Parts: sequence; structure tokens; C-alpha cells
Amino acid sequence: MKHIPALATALTLMTQPAFADVVGKVGVDWVGNDIVIEAVSDPKVQGVTCHLAYFDRSIIDRLSNGNWFEDPSNSSISCRQTGPIVLGNIDRSADGENVFSERQSIILKSIKIKRIFDEANNTLIYLAHANELTQGSAKMSISTVPLYTPSE
Repeated sequence: MKHIPALATALTLMTQPAFADVVGKVGVDWVGNDIVIEAVSDPKVQGVTCHLAYFDRSIIDRLSNGNWFEDPSNSSISCRQTGPIVLGNIDRSADGENVFSERQSIILKSIKIKRIFDEANNTLIYLAHANELTQGSAKMSISTVPLYTPSE
């Protein structure tokens, strides 16, 4: 019985979405707007890392253009095998599951990474997309990671 809290904590940590590490930041203009590049490891698929790039508005841009509390929905993603791939207990439905989410406004908008398993082609699909509370967005980016072992 005394191990139940430790087990519950371990299970909670294993089901948490991934965290991102900023690995690059590129200034794009004189007012301080940046493109931020983050590395996101899939918490349920060992050996896969995605790199997400998105626009980060500066304070000067926010003051001059208004729209204080949100960044654009544009993003780009690239995922690759970065070690031996070990599939954990992943969602195999057509809806897939969220791997990562990061707010792009105080309440209404976030950028998400969703993983979908294409079992017929033995491929993991990673979709970066904007999720908006009030209206959808067609801005997205996709990357795939094939799951195969090369023949010897």
C-alpha cells in the first residue's frame, strides 16, 4: 500500500506531454521579432525528436501593431530518428494523440504537436497545428518518421 503514491506519481509523469528545449533563436528584423526553434522529444516514443520553429513577436512589435497577447499561428516541424526507436503505449486511433502544446496567446490560441500512427505504412506522423478556441486555423506543418529496420 505504501508504494501506491509513488506508482501514481510515476504514471502521471509518464503521461505528461513533452517539454520543449529552446535550441535556436534567429532575429528577423530590427524591432526584435524572432524565430524560435525548440527541440521536443516524444514522451511515448523513445528515439524520436521533433524540432518546432515558430514566430515570437517582440514588445516593440506588440506596442506598434496592437494585438498584444498573441503570436502568429505559423509554425514548421521536422521530426527525425535520434536513437533506437522504442514505441511505448501510443494511441493507434486515426485521431492520434497530443504530444506537445504551447500557448501562443493568453487564452485563445496554442501550437500543438499531434502524433498519428500510420500502421499500414509503419510510419509515425507528426502534425504541428494551431488550435484556436474561437475559430479554426488552416496553418499546419507535417513531418513523418518511418519505422523500419534496414535489411542486412
